[in-house]
Amino acid sequence: MTLAPQITFRHLEPSPAMEGRIRALAARLERFSPSILRCRVTVQAPPAHHRQGRVFEIGIDVDVPDRQICVRHSHPYSQAHEDAYVALRDAFRAVRRQLQDYERRHRGDVKAHAPQAQARADEFDAGPDSRTG
Repeated sequence: MTLAPQITFRHLEPSPAMEGRIRALAARLERFSPSILRCRVTVQAPPAHHRQGRVFEIGIDVDVPDRQICVRHSHPYSQAHEDAYVALRDAFRAVRRQLQDYERRHRGDVKAHAPQAQARADEFDAGPDSRTG
């Protein structure tokens, strides 16, 4: 990815360490899809009045030709996502899976199945010759 990701922090102070981690995770995405045009990452913490159970919400938007991949990752009942780095890891894994699916479809590795004809015979009448007396 030649463009650096656009990083936005909401309800928390920007952290150089977290920005570095986001840039490293975004750079890894290029291994799965070289056609990434843009990457935007939003890290959001709950408002300050939430002292316990602060679960981080991560939003990642990745633009590729013909598609925009959007991941909104928040697990309000997951204590693991009280750590911003764990929440980032999980969100980038979700983006990676969607990028891999995009690349498979783009290369034609995924078959497009032809719709199968469906027939239904509720009542079959073979004509007057088929009836036995």
